[in-house]
Amino acid sequence: MTIETLNVDLPGRTYDIVIGPGLLASAGERIKPFLKRPKVAILTDENVAALHLETLQNGLAAAGIESAALALTPGEKTKGWPGLEQAVEWLIEQRVERDDIVIAFGGGVIGDLAGFAAAILRRGVDFIQIPTSLLAQVDSSVGGKTGINSTQGKNLIGAFHQPKLVLADTSVLDTLDPREFISGYGEVVKYGLLGDATFFEWLEQNGPSMASGDMENRIRAVRRSCEMKAEIVARDEKERGDRALLNLGHTFGHALEAATGYSERLLHGEGVAIGCALAFELSQRLGLCAQEAPSRVREHLAAMGMKKDLSDIAGDLPDADGLIALMGQDKKVVDGKIAFILARGIGEAFVSRDVDMDVVRDVLADALAAR
Repeated sequence: MTIETLNVDLPGRTYDIVIGPGLLASAGERIKPFLKRPKVAILTDENVAALHLETLQNGLAAAGIESAALALTPGEKTKGWPGLEQAVEWLIEQRVERDDIVIAFGGGVIGDLAGFAAAILRRGVDFIQIPTSLLAQVDSSVGGKTGINSTQGKNLIGAFHQPKLVLADTSVLDTLDPREFISGYGEVVKYGLLGDATFFEWLEQNGPSMASGDMENRIRAVRRSCEMKAEIVARDEKERGDRALLNLGHTFGHALEAATGYSERLLHGEGVAIGCALAFELSQRLGLCAQEAPSRVREHLAAMGMKKDLSDIAGDLPDADGLIALMGQDKKVVDGKIAFILARGIGEAFVSRDVDMDVVRDVLADALAAR
């Protein structure tokens, strides 16, 4: 089966994303060129460690690379100050030097946390991303955003720190819990919705087979998602313009994650999926896109067995004003104005900082009333 390689073209910090099955076994040979000495420190979580750490460490050992690993508690709650302190202190104990490499081996939580730990350790140590979830492979491992959550909001503490390499082993996706896989699909569908209507059509046709294990379709979906992200990041690394498009669904989604306490009630990709549906609903209410667009988004999410409405979230939620207050803590707020990613149609997203908040309130109030 083909191994695909994409390049993220950033001045002085260009790196490759390698996509395909079986990459853990060959990780040593791929990582060796980046090492000053044959030793790496791996940050992972207990679930990934139980399933895949031995394969990765054997792959490193085959190339003569010594490795030590710290397995953190799985879940979003690890992505905070205590988890960061544990990771950084362990890296210091391991005598990780400035010329060494830290490996982020896990999903989005580990990728963000380990990347941030590497960014601040000794004022900056290089790291390599080996993402093990669909969400991490298509989104969080690419583009250099690292960080942790604050009690006041998601990803409010962090740094831009680009990896030296991303290895996306698609065979690892076979061991994902089905809910985790489908949650990650929220980020895949986002790419079609924000800038590639043809990709969205392909997903409508092939999403179900991809979810049920079709490896060729998984590789194609991961590749196209990474391709789109890489192009946007190359144009706008620090999110001053186009990169904000990648936040389609996230303004609503992050508020919903905060409202549910970053818990199992709502996974990140589930929040993004509901957020995309709300963003299209808002766009339609503002007269930007046809009535069919939000319906089509919801139909596809339903066909994939995804959460698509506020009614799909168990338990209590704040009222519309409460959710808007949570949006106000988003790191994309400028001069007190919340940035929304809106759409003129499927594949035609744009950034707006001048949205009538009364319409936003109405959209949320109606969605809450339908619960």
